[in-house]
Amino acid sequence: MAASNERIYRSLKGLEKTASTSRVLNLSALAVLNAGNAEHSAAPLFKSPVLNGSVVLKHRLRVDEVDLFEGLTRTATKLIVPFDKSDLALGGRTVFVGEKGWLPILQELRGGADDMIRDVEILEAIDQLPSLDPFLLREHMKRRGFEISPSHFDISPGDADKMQRFVGGEIARLIELAYGGAGSGGATTRLVEALLSSKTDERLEPLRLTLQLEGESYREGIFSWKGFLYYKWVLNSLWPKLKEVLIEVMKLRVIGPRDRDLMVLIDEMKLRLRGAMEGQVKAVMGYLKTYDAVFQQLTEGNAAAFRDFLLASPEMFMALGEGAGTLSHVATFWRYRFPQGKPLMAPMGEILELLQDFESGLGAEPHPLSYAA
Repeated sequence: MAASNERIYRSLKGLEKTASTSRVLNLSALAVLNAGNAEHSAAPLFKSPVLNGSVVLKHRLRVDEVDLFEGLTRTATKLIVPFDKSDLALGGRTVFVGEKGWLPILQELRGGADDMIRDVEILEAIDQLPSLDPFLLREHMKRRGFEISPSHFDISPGDADKMQRFVGGEIARLIELAYGGAGSGGATTRLVEALLSSKTDERLEPLRLTLQLEGESYREGIFSWKGFLYYKWVLNSLWPKLKEVLIEVMKLRVIGPRDRDLMVLIDEMKLRLRGAMEGQVKAVMGYLKTYDAVFQQLTEGNAAAFRDFLLASPEMFMALGEGAGTLSHVATFWRYRFPQGKPLMAPMGEILELLQDFESGLGAEPHPLSYAA
């Protein structure tokens, strides 16, 4: 497990200045960013102060981790409690949500059993989501009645406005269908706000009637719908970044000592990574095309098809979230490591580690590495 621990230390070190991504919720960094924010400390994510200084990851299981779970599990939620919050490179103690015997491990990590039930419920709720995208995480927690400070779900006002405008454009035809001429102008804005709200809003009653949904089915259906809209918005801005990565990864050069066999391996890994990224993009686009086709039926008056799609879509929604989160992680971390305009070069060991982690996250079978970092 030494190599695995080394990856943990390096990954944590890279997170010291990062609060959250689609695959990472860095509560330690959020605590620093919100120092002096009374609301943040008054409504924390976890009851345990120790856990509120932890890092939560959506983690693609490696071969030596699969047996930790009953049944087949591909992606898991990992909780990391750093040894030293001021130096994440030192690593930390870890547990996977739902692994065999995880509750006693969690109790030890958090320092006792006081108020543990709520913390377990929070972790299990997080584990139900395909990614840690802040919008979905916030919605998911509110729907389950957890009162948590919005500062834990860092969506900038600018991003919120952009998403509202995007959603307004996406559902304009539906608003016209459900509300007639009443859905134009400011009314459309208010209806989009109601749709994106975590609360049931009476302004959505015509939509509920159009979809013929009741009670929990209505709430679950609307949540899935918001999820598809959210990922469409995220991916709309992600495509140009992914194109840059696909080009730049082939230009990445090794600096310092090098080994001929490992240089050949790096070239092979670059090609595999590019192929895995293109495959993941194709899969994600396929999910969105399926959504678009069924939504088109809704705007043409076939509400039953869209309703049935929403109620039967959790598996596709999870796959879309995992795919979008993985692609977002690759694009975000690549640009973090190789800022625009900076040389595309790194030591051999770092390149091998980076490519292997990306391959693993994208579902490719990484080549076993043997090198001195």
